[in-house]
Amino acid sequence: MAQVDLNSDLGEVWRGASTADDDAMFALITSANIACGFHAGDDTSMRDAVRRATASAVSLGAHPSYRDEAGFGRRDRDVLPEVLEAEVLEQLRALGRAVDEVREVDGDGPRLAYVKPHGALYNRIAHDRVQAVAVVRAVLAASEELGRSLPVLGMPGSVIEGEVRAAGLRFVAEAFVDRGYRSDGSLVPRDQPGALLTDETEAARRAVTLVLDRRITTVDGVERELEAASLCVHGDTPGAVSMAAAVRAALVADGVELVAPW
Repeated sequence: MAQVDLNSDLGEVWRGASTADDDAMFALITSANIACGFHAGDDTSMRDAVRRATASAVSLGAHPSYRDEAGFGRRDRDVLPEVLEAEVLEQLRALGRAVDEVREVDGDGPRLAYVKPHGALYNRIAHDRVQAVAVVRAVLAASEELGRSLPVLGMPGSVIEGEVRAAGLRFVAEAFVDRGYRSDGSLVPRDQPGALLTDETEAARRAVTLVLDRRITTVDGVERELEAASLCVHGDTPGAVSMAAAVRAALVADGVELVAPW
């Protein structure tokens, strides 16, 4: 039976309001990427996310960003590698503390299972080796502190994949059901036409094709191979809950098992 993970970026409280219906999304996914405070989220939202993950039996991942709350982490940044390493590690520690605090109070809770960089950082480390190495060094430091290796979720065929594997960490390839792809395999920038897919039927069809046929059609009509163990529906995509429900239903109907790979 084919298997795939369904993930979403959640816990993104921004300017006092949540950008997603977290309760509804947690019920539909298998892994949640939790904002760690630099683009969205705070200590309270992180603890809330840990509790939601426990209640929904969802795996918990850290979603570190550039320090860019004003731009929601979607603005590219030239950051010194030692600064980026320290800032990513700070975010991983912040979510780790939230996990520990919930476990201490509730006596139960998920462990921090993986790392998925957010937004502009995610896209930058797909091609920028200096920043990719900085992120990997932060993940290695967090892994050492936890006493276990943290896998990294990211773009297949990217620079970050190579650096993660070279460091002896596990890399899990991801594809997006709600984002446009260019023929080189990169994502269409959010300020360009075709960047965002909002039709839930098309998203569901894309998800099934990605899992069963391992291919995707780009915005310019090119069909290319794309193999991924995890599919993402962004929590702040318009109609995200309906889209995630449609994707989940289509996958199950075609015999795909939804399971976290951590």
